[in-house]
Amino acid sequence: MIVIAHLSDIHLDAGGRKAERHSVARTRAVMDYLERLPYDLDAVLVTGDIADHAAPEEYARARRLLTSRHPVLVCPGNHDARAPFREGLLGEAPSGGPVNQALETDRFVVALCDSSVPGEHHGLLEDATLAWLDELLTRTPRTVPVLVGFHHPPVTVQSRFTDSIRQFGEERLAAVAERHPHLLAFVCGHAHAPVATTFAGRPLLVAPGVVSTLRLPWEHGPGRTSAVLADVPPGLLFHVIDEDGRLTTHFRPVAMG
Repeated sequence: MIVIAHLSDIHLDAGGRKAERHSVARTRAVMDYLERLPYDLDAVLVTGDIADHAAPEEYARARRLLTSRHPVLVCPGNHDARAPFREGLLGEAPSGGPVNQALETDRFVVALCDSSVPGEHHGLLEDATLAWLDELLTRTPRTVPVLVGFHHPPVTVQSRFTDSIRQFGEERLAAVAERHPHLLAFVCGHAHAPVATTFAGRPLLVAPGVVSTLRLPWEHGPGRTSAVLADVPPGLLFHVIDEDGRLTTHFRPVAMG
């Protein structure tokens, strides 16, 4: 059995003491919960919006908070910037190229693709990223299941704001998926709500936002004051791949304090 934790949108914020305490406390609660598990996870995925303002101090804080006994993979979101992300979080030389990461084992493979577009909020997988993903899938044996992740959903998820800045050019990603039947599922973030849908004939599983949960369109009343559900605890997904290669996903809220 393969067990992969999936969280997203931690938005570590160095822009003010209240916002910083809020984002740090919620991220720490989730990571502490994962550290207390009696089971060693196969991976922890964090699908973007690591920092809120792409500030060096936000990535330094993220590097400390996301340190774990479990293998951790991260990818950028629309609030991140590639050069400080590489330098502050990954300890690499700053560069403006896509930040793509893979965890390759003989039991499973995870590929996290950079869907960020520098200076924009919508998403797009660059040609170089699609080529990297295609090559990775090609060299992976077809008996090994592959999860492919990124920040932006490549389809609408019935959230007007999120859908306006989703991942575009999705037909190019669908064409890659069509060539590789061992691509088991897609995972992402960005919507600040747990969502399950499909894309390119596979499950598309969206992790909730750690920093906040957004109201759904039918939850908006005429007198609403905020799009955020303030009393919803942070949460994450667990993606479980069994011995038959079947994927099951569980949602887990995490208590604060």
